[in-house]
Amino acid sequence: MTSAARSYLDHNATSPVRPEVALAVARALDLPGNPSSIHAEGRAARQALQRARGQLAALLGVASDAVTFTSGGTEAANAVLSGALHKQGFPAPTRLMISATEHPCVSAGHRFAPGAVDVLPVDAAGLLRCDALAERLDVCRDEAVLISVQAANNETGVVQPLAEILRLARAHGRAMVHSDAVQAVGKIPLDAAALGLDALTLSGHKFAAPKGVGAMVLAPGVSLEAAFLRGGGQEARLRCGTENLPGIVGLGEAAEIARHALADEGIRLAGLRDALEARLRGMVPDIVVFGEGAPRLPNTLSFAVPGLEAATALIALDLAGLSVSSGSACSSGKVARSPVLAAMGVSPALAAGALRVSFGWNSRDVDLERFVAGFERLAASLYQRRGQAA
Repeated sequence: MTSAARSYLDHNATSPVRPEVALAVARALDLPGNPSSIHAEGRAARQALQRARGQLAALLGVASDAVTFTSGGTEAANAVLSGALHKQGFPAPTRLMISATEHPCVSAGHRFAPGAVDVLPVDAAGLLRCDALAERLDVCRDEAVLISVQAANNETGVVQPLAEILRLARAHGRAMVHSDAVQAVGKIPLDAAALGLDALTLSGHKFAAPKGVGAMVLAPGVSLEAAFLRGGGQEARLRCGTENLPGIVGLGEAAEIARHALADEGIRLAGLRDALEARLRGMVPDIVVFGEGAPRLPNTLSFAVPGLEAATALIALDLAGLSVSSGSACSSGKVARSPVLAAMGVSPALAAGALRVSFGWNSRDVDLERFVAGFERLAASLYQRRGQAA
């Protein structure tokens, strides 16, 4: 919680910076040198930059030189999906396949022609229909394909079957796989090398690093044929421009903390999520939990109660000192129907009531209790209106 009066339960939108990370950022702000300079101050800045690169690489199970720093997940995904991704021994991809529940940085951020993009269906739980992917890959067996599927969905927390997706890609023989791992990194184990991902993109502020820093991770033999920001040659000439050293150092520190805390923190957060889900089911028996039955991020609970509008609920909960969301935080503060829930077959009326609670590093039992108390008042009001209508 951010203060004695409020409980912050919107970590999937952004996770508050950890105190240890803030200290690391402050130390980096005291480094006066440019990492590209050869004098002592420049070398000190370069050392801090490379240390952060190694910390993030260790979290993802990759070599340090696989990591290219960016301004965030959107920039990184846009670069990977620009059409310039190249794999040694492979033809350049001419077709893009994505799931119907991708974040807009993928669904609207690519540069493939509309006729060269296949949007693949998901099931009612939000999982990619791997049978549909297999069928489409078979139809496109003579084409070079780039598959892009989220590691975990930002709204529902549903974790996609990356291992099966990669198996299908390898069987095709001319397919590469990118994963937008913005919501997964720092929350669940994700070994990019062991999985065999060709590209992975992430954003630091989703796991307690500062906003405005992220990374693109490319497998050995995979590269971009052209820099996506051109200039002085930084980041192995892929992302030119003086690096955001304080943000990168903060990202490295957050990655280091996450790597050591991942297992225990996953258990703790799943305990909070499951306890909240059980309490809500006892309070409102007709609650619908989105992604129920599918693997989900340990911190995320997305649900709706028939008859309860999200816009009304969000205002009431905010006034009660509870910060939650109706889904994605990328819609200019608007509450609109979720394309993710639409793709899962959720009715417009039910989707209009979707709420997302996402716990994080500073979430405690008291935050759960405050949410239960605040939501209980909403539920009581809803059932009172139902009774009057009857």
